[in-house]
Amino acid sequence: MVSTSGFKNGLNILVDGEPYQIIWFQNHKPGKGGAVMRTKLKHLKKKGIIERTFKSGEKFEILNVTRRKKQFLYKEGKNYNFMDMNTYEQITVPPEVLGRATNFLKENLGVDTVYLENELIDIELPVIMIMEITEADPGIKGNSVSNTTKIAKLETGTSIRVPLFVKEGDKVKVDTRTGEYVGRA
Repeated sequence: MVSTSGFKNGLNILVDGEPYQIIWFQNHKPGKGGAVMRTKLKHLKKKGIIERTFKSGEKFEILNVTRRKKQFLYKEGKNYNFMDMNTYEQITVPPEVLGRATNFLKENLGVDTVYLENELIDIELPVIMIMEITEADPGIKGNSVSNTTKIAKLETGTSIRVPLFVKEGDKVKVDTRTGEYVGRA
């Protein structure tokens, strides 16, 4: 159990029967009444962020969240297969658990899997990944300074916006959190 005085960023707690991670907190003492703790909480399964205020001294259960190294092997139907890097055990994960991460999964990619009380709830991809452009309209000479973009398809089948000078076969850096083009590789 942890009290509001023990809050810190990244702490995983149970609030109203739901798992949350504290991403921001502030102790607030209004002119009237007792002190309160303002927080921003990220739901560990649904990924949504809420703001909640708690009375000073409230207690919460600490959740056991662990990370394990896994390697993405292949996609089979709708499901994704991963292998544990220590035990070589293979697991099948439905796309609902992975969310937007499915847009950037390449074979043999190492990822961190996040477990809540031994239940897989999320995977964490590298923040920046180098991916190859498989489809793009040809670039036009002189379009290297312009702010305009075009749609290009990555090797995983996902489409992103890239500058006009990027062409088919180029390797680009992509931010997996936002799905945006970062630069050439």
